[in-house]
Amino acid sequence: MNEQNNSPEQNSAPSFESLRILRQRWKDGTFREILDDWRWIFTYSRRYKGAIVFYTLLGILSTTLGLVGAVASKYVIDIITGYQTSKLAVLIVVYVGSTLFGLVLSSLLGRVVLKLGIRIGNDVQRDIFDKIIDADWAALNQYESGDILNRFSNDIGTVGSNAVSWLPTIIVSFYRFTATFFVILHYDWVMAVFSFATAPALLLASRFILRRQREHGKKVRKMASEVMSFELETFYNMDTIKSFGITDQYSVRLRDWQEKFKKVNLDYNLFTIQTNVFLTVMGSLVSMGAFGYCLYQLWTHTISYGTMTLFLQQTSKLSGAFQNVIGIIPNFLNASISAHRIRELVELPKEHHVKASRSLGEKAAEGFTVELRDLDFAYVEDRQVITDSRLIASPGEIVALIGASGEGKTTLIRLILALVRPGRGEALIRAADGTEFELNAETRQFFSYVPQGNTILSGSIEENLRMGKPDADEEEMRNALEQACAWEFVQKLPDGLHTKLGRQGRGLSEGQAQRIAIARAVLRDAPILLLDEATSALDVATERRVLRNIMKSNPRRTCIVTTHRPTVLSLCRRVYRVVDRTVTELDEESSAKMAMEF
Repeated sequence: MNEQNNSPEQNSAPSFESLRILRQRWKDGTFREILDDWRWIFTYSRRYKGAIVFYTLLGILSTTLGLVGAVASKYVIDIITGYQTSKLAVLIVVYVGSTLFGLVLSSLLGRVVLKLGIRIGNDVQRDIFDKIIDADWAALNQYESGDILNRFSNDIGTVGSNAVSWLPTIIVSFYRFTATFFVILHYDWVMAVFSFATAPALLLASRFILRRQREHGKKVRKMASEVMSFELETFYNMDTIKSFGITDQYSVRLRDWQEKFKKVNLDYNLFTIQTNVFLTVMGSLVSMGAFGYCLYQLWTHTISYGTMTLFLQQTSKLSGAFQNVIGIIPNFLNASISAHRIRELVELPKEHHVKASRSLGEKAAEGFTVELRDLDFAYVEDRQVITDSRLIASPGEIVALIGASGEGKTTLIRLILALVRPGRGEALIRAADGTEFELNAETRQFFSYVPQGNTILSGSIEENLRMGKPDADEEEMRNALEQACAWEFVQKLPDGLHTKLGRQGRGLSEGQAQRIAIARAVLRDAPILLLDEATSALDVATERRVLRNIMKSNPRRTCIVTTHRPTVLSLCRRVYRVVDRTVTELDEESSAKMAMEF
């Protein structure tokens, strides 16, 4: 019945340490946080309350049938050993029937738990996914991608499992423990005491065992993460490693990591063996005492052989039921921790939405103006990245942003895309009729964006292009590729548009990958196009052709380009320079002079 996704450090030891944590939480006033986490978990449980009740009843019925079968087997043994066969057939039918029915119920129970766990896990994942992608960009970027992924997969799995099974597990575990204890007590109170004897020892041992298991478990997970990081970094930078001729060094480093990983795992394994030996010896001593007591009772004809068999079987089951009961608290805490980690993401500030700005879609054909007025921005308070800056880009214009790396060009792009919001001033989008709205998450639909770096995904060229427009036909894709000066090489590939590409466009040159990315943005046909160093790998002639094609295809398009290359500037209506945290417009003479420097 205990179906939770427990980590290794939670499976063997009872909850003495967990009780201490709960008491400490109560004293320092943070116990309420645990309750809040569980209230959040139960918001998902309530959606499936009927199924959870059914699950609980199945568990109780399965336990009851197991006990009925055990009692029936006792009488079967008594009849056979006593050569009393009058009720043998009935008892065999009861025993076999209860056993088979219990097996069916147990299998059904496992199936129900799995289905509910998957459904709730999927529900949580969908909800959390929607909330994560709508979270404020700056707030979300405080978390590492690996951490977010770990929360999204492992923690949601833990919550999904516990949302279904925690309450039924409490009820069924207590019922199983109580019912088994009273069955034994019905026949012999001394045997009931023997059956319960392992509980105090397990509680006393649990604090040390649980602490050590946590320590070992943390070391194993930490080492596994470090090994994975090394492997990912190696494969990601394989070209660099090969070009430096240092593949042998990385082979040696891999073997070093393997040795460290082996040592940590073997240490954990040794502790697990020692723990299991201790628990097994302790359990065996109790079992031997119970067995000796049963033999004495059998020798004195106080009990029958069937009763002795029942005692021994149920003693073992009672110990397991007791461990399930006291294992509830670590699972309770574990689920709370996972829920809290997920809630941290859920409760991040949301992106800024101005629903009314959707109405601008009716005015897109005339193009939009982007304007930044008297704008200040800082990622961290009192550390300004952009100060008192202005920028305007109108339909039919190419506007350039120039400046050294790290001066704030990409930050301006983020402000325009409303990934971040200005601390002071305004960031606006304006239609031809003068209607204007602040830039927000809703206005992003009017932008096409080509970021820095290689943004090609594994898959075909067609699949990459359809990211910009999922329903595009081949003619539209060809036109976009022609505008980006990419059709010339795409049509020569073995499968043309259907050519498969590796991760980050493996199989293409850097310039070809950039042109595919530009074609993807052009295919989207948004009224505003942002190119963030998107032509850096192109030769001068191709770069100029691409920009001219883009503006020719849609004369009302607004194009904003960040660049280090002065050759682009002669095509630009306005040029803005980012220096000393300030955006200033260059006059025509300065722009022309910079364009001639190349």
